[in-house]
Amino acid sequence: MIERSEERDQAIRATLPHVPALGWTRAALSAGLADLGRDPLEQDWLFPRGPAEAIEAWLDLADREMEARAAEEDLLSRKIPARIRRLILIRLEQAAPHREAVRRALAQQSLPWNLGSALRTVARTADSIWGAAGDTSADFSWYTRRATLAGVYGATLAFWMQDEEEGHPATIAFLDRRLAGLARFQQRKRTA
Repeated sequence: MIERSEERDQAIRATLPHVPALGWTRAALSAGLADLGRDPLEQDWLFPRGPAEAIEAWLDLADREMEARAAEEDLLSRKIPARIRRLILIRLEQAAPHREAVRRALAQQSLPWNLGSALRTVARTADSIWGAAGDTSADFSWYTRRATLAGVYGATLAFWMQDEEEGHPATIAFLDRRLAGLARFQQRKRTA
């Protein structure tokens, strides 16, 4: 379980504006903490594993913010695929102002020594999306649903990173194709 605190959330929010210029670095964390009027050395106890832990904390914060926004919408009146689609789009909408921070986080997490962090964050995000969609499964499908969603979300995020068009219609179409393909696969699996 990732550590959560208001101090960490504040530090992440203050650091985000510095990430495009400084990357996910100790310098960005120092600048964010300085903006809050706090000692930049606080990063040592807030994020003991350094920038990789700060990225994990940011993505956990993004998951919680997605869940909060989803709770404001009437998602449960929709079918599951529509819920999943909406939750992924919420995540992308929330990430849009921080596109360069996303790019730099993906680059940092793609380093071999950050593989564990990358796997934890994508697993948490997939679990958060399914949880916000109302999934209550407790059997083997719990794992397969999350693994499948992690693949769909990861592919959609990669596509979104390249989609510069306002409103991201190509990304939405890409997501819709992934979800339709998944539905066809599930249908074939049930009839086989």
